[in-house]
Amino acid sequence: MTAFSTPLSILDLAQVGTDETPADSFRASVEMARNAERWGYHRIWYAEHHNMSAIASSATSVLIAHIAANTERIRLGSGGIMLPNHAPLTIAEQFGTLAELHPGRIDLGLGRAPGSDQQTMRALRRDPSSAESFPQDVLELQGYLTGPSRIPGVEATPGKGTDVPLYILGSSLFGARLAAALGLPYAFASHFAPGALLDALEIYRREFRPSAQLAEPYVIAAVNVIAADTEDEAERQFLETKRKRVGLFVGRGRTFTPEEADMILDSPAGRQVLAMVRYTAVGTPAVVRDYLDRFVEQTGADELMVVSSATERAAWMRSLELVADVTGLASRTAVTAG
Repeated sequence: MTAFSTPLSILDLAQVGTDETPADSFRASVEMARNAERWGYHRIWYAEHHNMSAIASSATSVLIAHIAANTERIRLGSGGIMLPNHAPLTIAEQFGTLAELHPGRIDLGLGRAPGSDQQTMRALRRDPSSAESFPQDVLELQGYLTGPSRIPGVEATPGKGTDVPLYILGSSLFGARLAAALGLPYAFASHFAPGALLDALEIYRREFRPSAQLAEPYVIAAVNVIAADTEDEAERQFLETKRKRVGLFVGRGRTFTPEEADMILDSPAGRQVLAMVRYTAVGTPAVVRDYLDRFVEQTGADELMVVSSATERAAWMRSLELVADVTGLASRTAVTAG
């Protein structure tokens, strides 16, 4: 089988499993990042979420710093920072610090959603209208990192001159148009919001205008993966993933029995959960590889951001290892390094 030519990266949701603490999640993320570096993945991103007991990446820049200090080469970044939650200067200083500590390894993906519910948004002191200034905030942030600053007399230290690359994240046509207008790479969250994927990518490519950062459109598309040594094991893990999402998105944290979760999945309320996982590669390594080949052909993505959806920690790690093996990442990395 030929090597997979499209770069593969990882979105690590820093999940806190059953009977785990956030510290357990962080240790697992370090272990995974070290393995991913060895397996040949291109980059790992971490997402800003708040008030979610199952996700530990709320202090995103702090987690990136910890992972970077425990790895050597792999690129690390945010997927993403929810910029309306923050002052652009603060994010420039945080990621400028990361770039000075780990030059050439840091990405800054930006989104405009709150990454939380309305009550948590208020606890973050976020103005409900702050998303409206997202385009201007992106430009202000870019000025702090690349110069000149758009705020006279205000510079980011650290930050100025680090040229940390920006990425626009989205799940709608808004993000596609903004990324195109600013000439920035565009990452689509098709791992949980697949509906507008193809339309958004078409608009992004059609409307793209070159910039100092990027001469041509660059698309990152996210896709769920559950690879296992047997088809039965992969399907079992996929069922557990769907059951867990029922608790998160339908029950809002309520615990359901497997039988209750399955009943909900078969009901109208479960349709949203099933729609969220539309783009999921499930099966043995060969089956997953075939799915990823077809997904790249369908989307024309320049890079895939894979999300290991398995709920069990060992299966989560094994899935990423099998994807790396079947796509030939390690051998391709060795050739490039040589």
